[in-house]
Amino acid sequence: MARKLSLKELPLKGKNVLIRVDFNVPLEGGKIIDDTRIRESLPSIKYGLDQGGTPILISHLGRPKGEPNPAFSLKPVAKRLEALLGKKVNFYAGPLEAAREEIKPGEVLLLENIRFQPGEEKPEKDPGLVEKLKALGDVYVNDAFASSHRAHTSIVPLAKAFPGKAAAGFLLEKEIRYIGDLLQNPKKPFYALIGGSKISTKLGVLKSLLNTVDALFLGGGMVYTFLLAKNIPIGRSIFEKDLVEEAKNLLAEGEKRKIPIHLPIDLVVTDSIDHPKEIKTIPADQGVPADLEGVDIGPKTIGLFGKLLQPAKSVIWNGPFGVYEHPPFDKGTIGIANALASLKAEVIIGGGDSVAAVQQARLGDKMAHLSTGGGATLEYLEQGSLPGIEALSDADL
Repeated sequence: MARKLSLKELPLKGKNVLIRVDFNVPLEGGKIIDDTRIRESLPSIKYGLDQGGTPILISHLGRPKGEPNPAFSLKPVAKRLEALLGKKVNFYAGPLEAAREEIKPGEVLLLENIRFQPGEEKPEKDPGLVEKLKALGDVYVNDAFASSHRAHTSIVPLAKAFPGKAAAGFLLEKEIRYIGDLLQNPKKPFYALIGGSKISTKLGVLKSLLNTVDALFLGGGMVYTFLLAKNIPIGRSIFEKDLVEEAKNLLAEGEKRKIPIHLPIDLVVTDSIDHPKEIKTIPADQGVPADLEGVDIGPKTIGLFGKLLQPAKSVIWNGPFGVYEHPPFDKGTIGIANALASLKAEVIIGGGDSVAAVQQARLGDKMAHLSTGGGATLEYLEQGSLPGIEALSDADL
């Protein structure tokens, strides 16, 4: 992939700088509970201001289904951004056609949730949306890595509407640097830990990683599909029946290539996640009793994985290893986080729940990089690029 134009290569003085950020932050009762994504966008916004530009910010929040919904307004985000920047942030929720009148040179303008526009997620519904947005800026910057796997109007068509003037923001560049470099030139041995509940969302990534990793470590709900592929009983554990054969093929492929695929050696099982009366740890090869379900990896697995990971020079982890949002079934995920924090390796946490677990364990500063992606990180790992990155101007133009 050709190197993409960087924000630092754009002339910004006196320009209106359209920046696609990702302010899709968790809210409870209209209050922001985690402002990480806002903080991560600050360097690009501040740089735009310092260079004499006027940042005009575009973001989505939640899934309002193409129509205005006060529950998904970016108004609370504007307030938090103002506090973090220490500068006035103008918030605009009117029609896009009139937004240009709200632009004040040297000030930040945040547009209302772009997903209130039906043409954002479905560009064919409103082909004019890209022109309305283009009219607001002189240059375009994508700093929304977590949304760059979607070919939405503000991500792909808008970038293409600025030939030679569509650049990567600092956060996007950081993600490309860590995850892109890891895929193209990993320090060896390179290990990947993949968890989460479904094998269907991770299968492409697992197949792709077999081309680069020295070993795979699997956890989370998707493990039970793999156990079933090995004819091990899984009781009431979640699994994907139509992917048992795929799981079998992946294990066979790992064996053929001499790439170890490590599955848990012990499991925590229970009669109920929400109201457990029975919780016990069993050897994985014994199988889960018919009336119980698997909810976490056990202590022996944490110990074994921790030991096997020791030689690592680079590691990526995506997806929790148990039902970590329901203590005490968070022990496996926290145990893995601690094991990774102790390594003398470059450890990248691949977005979503894994980052939340690392932050919860207060281990963020022990990792080389916490990705802001989730689905975007997975797709990047699988494809080696993203539509939102591909749409940006090449640096050599």
